Amino acid sequence: MVPMLYSYCRCLIPLSLGITLSGWATAGLAAPDSLTSTEASSEANLAQVESEALDSPTFPSVETNRMPREVNTLGLEPGEEALPLSVDSEGSTPLRQGQRTGPALPQSERPTEQGFETPPDYLEPDPNPLLVPTRPEEVEILGTQPLSLETAIDLAYRNSEQLRIALLQLDRTQAGLRAERSSLLPTLDLGSSLTTTNQSSPGGGLGGGGDSTSTTLSGNLRTEYDLGLSGERAARIRSAERQVRLAEIQVEQTREELRLATITDYYAVQEAIEQIRINQAFLTAAERNLSDTQLREEVGVGTRFDVLQAEVQVANARQTLTQALSQRQISQRQLARRLNIQPSIDLTTLAVNIAGAWPLSLEESIVLAYQNRAELEQFLVQREFNEAQRQANLAALRPRLGVFGQYGVQSLLTSTTGVGSSINDGFSVGAQLNWRLFDGGGARARAAQSEVDIQIDEAEFEDARNTIRIEVEEAYYTLVANQSNIDTASVAVNQAIEALDLANLRFNAGVGTQLEVINAIRDLTEAEGNLVTAVLNYNRALARLERSISNLDSPEGL
Repeated sequence: MVPMLYSYCRCLIPLSLGITLSGWATAGLAAPDSLTSTEASSEANLAQVESEALDSPTFPSVETNRMPREVNTLGLEPGEEALPLSVDSEGSTPLRQGQRTGPALPQSERPTEQGFETPPDYLEPDPNPLLVPTRPEEVEILGTQPLSLETAIDLAYRNSEQLRIALLQLDRTQAGLRAERSSLLPTLDLGSSLTTTNQSSPGGGLGGGGDSTSTTLSGNLRTEYDLGLSGERAARIRSAERQVRLAEIQVEQTREELRLATITDYYAVQEAIEQIRINQAFLTAAERNLSDTQLREEVGVGTRFDVLQAEVQVANARQTLTQALSQRQISQRQLARRLNIQPSIDLTTLAVNIAGAWPLSLEESIVLAYQNRAELEQFLVQREFNEAQRQANLAALRPRLGVFGQYGVQSLLTSTTGVGSSINDGFSVGAQLNWRLFDGGGARARAAQSEVDIQIDEAEFEDARNTIRIEVEEAYYTLVANQSNIDTASVAVNQAIEALDLANLRFNAGVGTQLEVINAIRDLTEAEGNLVTAVLNYNRALARLERSISNLDSPEGL
């Protein structure tokens, strides 16, 4: 059994690296010599944890058109099948076994390299936004859908409530602009009235007094037009135009923040799955080590102390794996929440891969961020909005000149005095001038408020400019550091593998201790975790750098 432990530890760890190293060429990095292509593309499956208490998942391989096969990357429950990335020739779309089977996806709903042309129904939010589930089966997870990062970002753009709110706010400001521009046209009013008048005259004389009643129908048509002499109309239109631009900038910011948040959640799922894989391999090695240690004690070449140490190692590894399983579930649900898909679908990711390279220098990145960031334009537009508000407030002290035209008609319908019905009409045109000579200083006070707002906008512009530079520098330095860490961690993994081999040889030869083997296994697990962390931190830094500059269709196209 001891030689079997040595051979197992020899082959287990290199095959457990679930990182696709094809991205090194894309990132402009040289793959470490210590990680051969055979090790990087190995398809060997890790041993499944035998303990039923762990409820540990298995990770079947996934084949796509854009990434090589990787092992242990989906994070599914035992017996659970993923919704396929590509529909087979028979068009089957399986969900979890024993639940239900969906129909074949139409061609427009099949995922492509850039994402779904038209997302299937189960990846869209519920059409009724006011629906609240009332039965447990309505929120039961029925299947797991693996997604590429590009597809996840596309779904976030389609489904996000925050982006939808920003677009609705843009529609509202556009309606406000149309309302302000309506003042460029004259108004036309139609009025009419029907009046019955009763008059009483005192009695006396032969003429006799009495009551007289008459009914009159009148109507008028009036048009008015403000010549805009005060400048208030133009100022309000400029103000509404700036509000529309601010809403457009808010939509752009929401999209950029949503993209970064989606990428962050996606990498969090990848990290949780990789931690499960690493800790699963560590637990399997610890259990095999415990079995061999117990066998050595039975044949009289081991001690009870060695067995206790191995049992403690297994218990600690079991707890770490359980925590990793919980973290994976939390991360998956957070990603599903971010994409706002229906509650019956869970999401998982593809294999960890280096995201790409950044082709610009730090100085070029900073200048490009100044040109692209919507936050800087936002404060400039806000400044223009407050200037328009200032002019609108001052317009209250300026004269207003307007012209009007009116046509009226009046008809006497009935009269008790014997006067016959008659119709009178006429028209009038003219101009009217209004000028408020004193308002107690209110208009100038409101204009002073707008002037202060302009100064605030200028200060916020300066603060945003300095913050943008810090964001670019932080992301750039983090990117460079993690690029170096990937090389270092790759070498460390291979050194840890060699150290574990030597620890096993020394232990088998009787010149080493069980503690050396335990420490070597722990060091190898830590080295593997550092490599995964370095790759994912590199990807996160690249995403933050793209966000700090914004409006980049493709970093490679710069």
